[in-house]
Amino acid sequence: MPLYVPPMPESPESASSHTDAAAANAAALQRFATLTREALVQGVCQQVLLVAYQGGMGAIEELGQGLQRVMVRPIELRGQPHLSFLLRFPTKDITKNLPTQEGLGLLGQWLGAGAFRNAHLFTATEEVQLAISKKGKASVRVGKLAGAARQPDAKAEAPSQAHNRDKHRLLELSRPFLRELGVTDAHGHLIPAMSRKWKQINKFLEVFSSAVAKSSLADRQALHVVDFGSGKGYLTFAVHDWLRNTMGRDARVTGVELRDDLVQLCQRVIGQLKLQGMDYEQGDVRHYHPADLDVVIALHACDIATDHAIHLGIRAGAQVILCSPCCHKEVRPQLLSPHPLRPILQHGIHQAQEAEMLTDGLRAMLLDAAGYDTQVFEFISLEHTNKNKMILAVKRSQPQDNTEVVAQVRDIKAFYGLQHQCLEELLKADGLLPA
Repeated sequence: MPLYVPPMPESPESASSHTDAAAANAAALQRFATLTREALVQGVCQQVLLVAYQGGMGAIEELGQGLQRVMVRPIELRGQPHLSFLLRFPTKDITKNLPTQEGLGLLGQWLGAGAFRNAHLFTATEEVQLAISKKGKASVRVGKLAGAARQPDAKAEAPSQAHNRDKHRLLELSRPFLRELGVTDAHGHLIPAMSRKWKQINKFLEVFSSAVAKSSLADRQALHVVDFGSGKGYLTFAVHDWLRNTMGRDARVTGVELRDDLVQLCQRVIGQLKLQGMDYEQGDVRHYHPADLDVVIALHACDIATDHAIHLGIRAGAQVILCSPCCHKEVRPQLLSPHPLRPILQHGIHQAQEAEMLTDGLRAMLLDAAGYDTQVFEFISLEHTNKNKMILAVKRSQPQDNTEVVAQVRDIKAFYGLQHQCLEELLKADGLLPA
C-alpha cells in the first residue's frame, strides 16, 4: 500500500503559482512515498526518521509535550510484516507496532498534513531526505551514505527485522576524527572503554539536529557554532562532521577551551585531517567576543560560567543555545528554607538538589523572558554520566511580552530569599531585561 499523498491538483497553463507549488509538493511527497514503498518491498529499508515536529496532531500531543522525533522500522510480529513506531519525548519513549499497510497510511497522513518538516529514509547504501521549508516547499534529495558500496550492481544487505536491533545513528564509527580522538581503533572499531562517550556523542547530535531543524537555521546553508569549554573536542568534532559531511552545510565550528594542552591536541587533529571550517582557540566564555554567532554550546560549564555562556548567546542573537550545567554554587549559600519546606530542606542533599533545580529553572525562565522557547530535560541517563541535565533554547521568530515571566522570577527569588542571580544581573546590565 502506498503512503497516503494528497491528490495532485490539475495544472492548466493558467494555474496560479499557489497551485503550481501544491502540485510540486504533491510530486515530492509521491516520490518519497514511492521510494519508501520500494525499499520495504525489496527488504532494504532500515529506518524512516521523522524530525522537526510542527504540531497539529492531537493524538500525539496528548501523549506528552515536546515530541522530538519518530523512528519507524520494519519488523516481523507473529510472522507478519509490521512497522514499529518509536515516538521519542524528552522524558519517555512510546512504541506502537502496526501492520505495514496501516503503518504506511499513518506515516503518509502525517507527512501529507505537514506534521513534520523533515523525513529521512535510510537503506544500507542510501539516504532519501524529504524536506519541507518554512514556506511550505517540499523537496526530495537522494544521497549515498558514507562508506556505502559504490558499484552499480552492489546489492545492499537486507536489514535485520528482529524486534530488537541497534538503532540508526547520525554518526558512523568510520569517521576519521573518532580514530584520532581515541574513540575507535585503527580499524574503525569502537574501543570498549569509550562506549559511554560514543552514546553521549550520538545523543547530543540527536538533540542538536532537532534544535537546528526547529530554528530559523533550518533553511540556512551557512552557520557558525561555538562550543565553550569544548575539552578534548568529542562533541565539537561531531557537530562539525555532521553539519559539513552529512548535511552538506557551509558551517564553521569553533571550540573554545582554557587548557592549552587540549587546544594543541585538537589543533593537531584539525591539521592532520585537513578539516575546513573548524578552529580551536584558547579562551574563556567571559572574554570571548565572536563577530557572529548562530549556535552556542556550553557543556559542563562550572557554576556561573553557564550563565555567562547563556548571556553571550542571548546578546549575540544566537538562534540555538545548548547548555549542560555543572556545579550550582551561586544559589545554595543564599537559599532560605521557607515554611513549609523547612523540614525537607534541613538535609544537605535536598538543599543541593533544590539549589540545582532552582538555578536551572530560573535560567530557563530568563531565557524565556529573553525571547527563547526553552526546555530542561535529561540529556543522557545517569548510567552514562552524572552531568545529565540539558537546557535547550531556540529563539522565537516573533517577540512576546515577557512581563509575566519577569514577575514570576521576582516572586521565586523573594520566596527563597535570593539576592543575586548571575544571568539575571548580566541581562539587566545590558538592558535586555527591565532593571
